[in-house]
Amino acid sequence: MKTTQNTILITGGSAGIGFEIAKLFSEQDNHVIIVGRDEERLAKAAAKLKKVTPLVGDVSKDEEVETLVKILYNDFPNLNVVINNAGSAFLNNLLETDRTFEKAQEEMLTNYLSVIRLNEKLLPLLTKQPEAAIVNVSSIVAFAPNFVLPTYGASKAALHSYTQSLRLSLSKTPVKVFELMPPLVNTDFSQAIGGANGISPLVVAEDLLKAFENNTYEIHVGRTAEFYKLFHHSPDEALLAMNPAFQS
Repeated sequence: MKTTQNTILITGGSAGIGFEIAKLFSEQDNHVIIVGRDEERLAKAAAKLKKVTPLVGDVSKDEEVETLVKILYNDFPNLNVVINNAGSAFLNNLLETDRTFEKAQEEMLTNYLSVIRLNEKLLPLLTKQPEAAIVNVSSIVAFAPNFVLPTYGASKAALHSYTQSLRLSLSKTPVKVFELMPPLVNTDFSQAIGGANGISPLVVAEDLLKAFENNTYEIHVGRTAEFYKLFHHSPDEALLAMNPAFQS
């Protein structure tokens, strides 16, 4: 996959992983379109980037997706990369009844169903390009869940499965399908779950750039690479490694 002269849409592009991807790829002579819900934060992010277009929108809301898609088709007919990075996560104790369903519903809509909807609407545009890519940002917990994030892990496992099917379905088209699988990353998004102990979001962005260069479609960032090997060796051991509180 080429790494320059792309037109790249990044959802959740105003902060964290999305912002670092936008920054790195804009420095590689790509035009980046960053999408976010917070207009003020989006404007501040755009001011720090080269070759950027900020668009306010919430990918979990159908009417806002429709508006976004119309803008993309009308103003960016050369769009050839879609990075589905917007996410939602909650600490969620399954033994309590503190909005468990409500939290899971938001996570599943944002992390999984909204990705399917946006991809579906943009595929006709992507398949017209000489070369194109879809990047779905999932997680290490797509392989084995952490019990404090059970429904978040389930949404990422669903995204992982969908991404594999999408890759197969598009294998004879110009559209390449990548899955970016970071471990814990130090962002504002992750602070409630110990994000300060995570890796830099810049590492995630750099690994995506390398994956584009090498056509590495499943990108195991940082600890995810080691964990993936453990998961295939022993799923039970991987589950305990992800949940050390339950080790005897």
